[in-house]
Amino acid sequence: MISGKTKLTGFFAKPASHSLSPLMHNLAFSHWGIDAVYLAFEVDQTNLRQAVESIRTLDMLGVNVSMPNKTAVLAYLDQLSPEAELIGAVNTIVHQEQRLIGYNTDGMGFVRSVNETGHPIKNQKIVVLGAGGAAKAIVVQMALEGAQEITIYKRLNATFLPLKEYFVKVSEKTGCPIRLHDYADESQLALDLSQANLLINATDIGMGSKKDQLPIADVKLLHSQLAVFDLIYSPSETRLIQEAKKMGIKAYNGLGMLIHQGAIAFELWTHREMPVQNIREQLEQEV
Repeated sequence: MISGKTKLTGFFAKPASHSLSPLMHNLAFSHWGIDAVYLAFEVDQTNLRQAVESIRTLDMLGVNVSMPNKTAVLAYLDQLSPEAELIGAVNTIVHQEQRLIGYNTDGMGFVRSVNETGHPIKNQKIVVLGAGGAAKAIVVQMALEGAQEITIYKRLNATFLPLKEYFVKVSEKTGCPIRLHDYADESQLALDLSQANLLINATDIGMGSKKDQLPIADVKLLHSQLAVFDLIYSPSETRLIQEAKKMGIKAYNGLGMLIHQGAIAFELWTHREMPVQNIREQLEQEV
């Protein structure tokens, strides 16, 4: 029940109405009997400054932010967590005594989801397909978690060289070797996959109009010592996951990352653990 003391949390993105976060967080509030509500708000860079200031004005617990606000929001915050500073993007804001602190829980959420499956990150050789915002977050966190080496593949375009320089800096700060290669270099990809422990698809290949496509040219590059993680959760099984499972390879979708990045945000706001298993059962019905 909404009361005069109900606290507000929310989601600042555009579009926002598709988000599963309201369902996830409101179920968690209900589970703990916390007098709070989570709502989705259409916010982009035309009204982001006012929206962020409303966190203080309305005494909100905090918010999640997503595209197109993850980088633009940095200008309006008082403090960044170490991982948010390294990633250069924020997906969670915590309101603490009139100060707004930015965190990035994407990478931590992914690592938790991997650990949940029984696969380690530490001392592993990892191949990442794609170098967008989610990929940057998980690469930074995996480097902080002690990955042996991380190799990233992206298309050769105007962002390639700036990203290459960025990952060199991350490598220097974390001590983890990180290399960026052209997605079109199939022979190098084949070599890296043959030695890899984890393959992560952080592209959109496998969803929407690309749902029947594969992010690698030849599924025979997959092998039994490899675990496959696809950040896509709708559909629940991309073609990559289907092909991996046919070969007896363990493969997982992105629902675990979605839940765990939300769970970390919930913990930051409430100092309570999100009931992850209950949430998973509900979200599986939605996707």
